[in-house]
Amino acid sequence: MRELGHRRRRDAATRTPAGGDRPSSRDRSDALLRISLFGAVRLMSRSDEVRLASRNSRALLVVLALDQRPRFRDSIAADLWPELPDAEASSALRQALWLLKSGMVDAGLEPAALLECDKERIGVRADAQLDLDVARFESYLLGQPALVEEAIRLYAGDLAEGINLECLARDRERLADLFEDALAEAARCRMEVGDIVGARELALRLLRRDPLREEAHTVLIELYGMVGSRSQVSRQYRRLRGILAAELNVEPLRETENAYQVAIGRAAARSEVRATWVAGARGTFGSASRG
Repeated sequence: MRELGHRRRRDAATRTPAGGDRPSSRDRSDALLRISLFGAVRLMSRSDEVRLASRNSRALLVVLALDQRPRFRDSIAADLWPELPDAEASSALRQALWLLKSGMVDAGLEPAALLECDKERIGVRADAQLDLDVARFESYLLGQPALVEEAIRLYAGDLAEGINLECLARDRERLADLFEDALAEAARCRMEVGDIVGARELALRLLRRDPLREEAHTVLIELYGMVGSRSQVSRQYRRLRGILAAELNVEPLRETENAYQVAIGRAAARSEVRATWVAGARGTFGSASRG
C-alpha cells in the first residue's frame, strides 16, 4: 500500500548518518576544510578550493567522506574499481590518493589534517576540522521543522553527480528520498502558514523530480481550493488520477479523495462569494450612474 505523508522521521531513526558515528556537522563555520558532495564534488579550505585533478581522486574523497572510519585499502579499492584485478585496483588507489594529497598541498593544506593513512588503512582523522554538507543536511532534518528548508538549500544536486559507482547507489537513493520528503514537508508547512506561492513552488519542484509523489499533488489540490479555482482543482486531480492509473494502476488514496472534495467545496464557496460581491458592486455602480 502506498503511504501519504512523510517517511523522513521514521527513516532518520534507523539510518547511519554520513561520516559514521562522527560528531554532527550542523554548525562548523570554523572548519578548516569543507567537503561538498551534493552535485559537483568539491573540497575547499577556508580561503581556496582544492583542485582535484582526476575523477578517481574525487571518487576517493567521496568514499572517504561518507564512511570516515579507517578502512583497509583493498576494501576501498574494491569499492572504487570492482572490475579491476586486485593489483591494478591497488595501484589505482595509490595514484588517486597521491593526487588527492597533492591537491591539498598545492592549496597550502597539510594532508594529515584530514587523512589518516598507513600501509594497510585509509580514513578521515577523528579530530579533523571538517564540514561535510551531507552530514549537515541529515543533521538539519533531525532538528526542528524550521531547519527543513535549510536542508533543502544545501541539496545542490544528487550525491556526487558524474561519479557513477555502485557503492554510492544506496546513499544516493537514500539522500534523494530524504530530499523529496523534505520538499513535501516544507510545501505543506508553507501552505499551513498561508504562503501559497512558496508552497506551490516547492510542490512543483517535487513533482518535477517524481510525478508520482501523491502528497505534492494533494498540496496543489488544496492550494487551488484555497484560492477558489475549481478548474485548477479538477485539473490537478485528473492529472494525478491519470498518472497513478498509467504508472501504478491504482486509485488516489482516501486522504487525497477527501482533500479533493474539501478543495472543490472551498473553491465553490469562494466563487460564490466573489460572484455575490461582483453583483453587488455592479448594482451599486448602476444606481450611482442612474442617479
